[in-house]
Amino acid sequence: MKIRTSSTELKHLMIAWIAISFAFTVLIKRWMVLNLSWANVFILSTITVGSAFIFHELAHKFVAQSYGSWSEFRMEPFMLFIAVLLPFFLPFIFAAPGAVMIFNPYLTREESGKIALAGPMMNVALAMMFLPLFYFSHGLFRHVGYFGMFINAWLALFNMIPISVLDGKKVLAWDRRIYTFALLIALSVLILNELVVV
Repeated sequence: MKIRTSSTELKHLMIAWIAISFAFTVLIKRWMVLNLSWANVFILSTITVGSAFIFHELAHKFVAQSYGSWSEFRMEPFMLFIAVLLPFFLPFIFAAPGAVMIFNPYLTREESGKIALAGPMMNVALAMMFLPLFYFSHGLFRHVGYFGMFINAWLALFNMIPISVLDGKKVLAWDRRIYTFALLIALSVLILNELVVV
């Protein structure tokens, strides 16, 4: 399958990736005890947090396009501004960098559910990919492994909540059994994340 994109989408993806990575860099440096330079924390954030959000959205895009949909990522400038601003003043962040816009009036409920499920399952896969890095490395790479597991595990579980615009709502509307199974997978990955760092 040929992936269709545009210069506008690529620009939005890059801006969102950099902005969300910078926001988490500020959050980590101001509110967490982590003995790393600003440059190293930005690298850590770009690899872990930035990729978690962007690849989550790209998973939606790829599956949507496989069903013949027009789908492109669009950033949310105001939400990116809020994400960058908050950690200067508060020890938390509200991250909603944007979303994949999808147009296909012929999508079935099953297809919509699979498109929605792709995002959280991408985060599950990414969390497991970061696990060996945490176990078998030291210094900056070990931090990358930990944050990669942590943010992806939480993002997967959060997006499976079946409310509002979150992915879980569409997955549940499609198939309750698949929703329950996917929710248990996301929860298991989060528990595994907590166990490995004890």
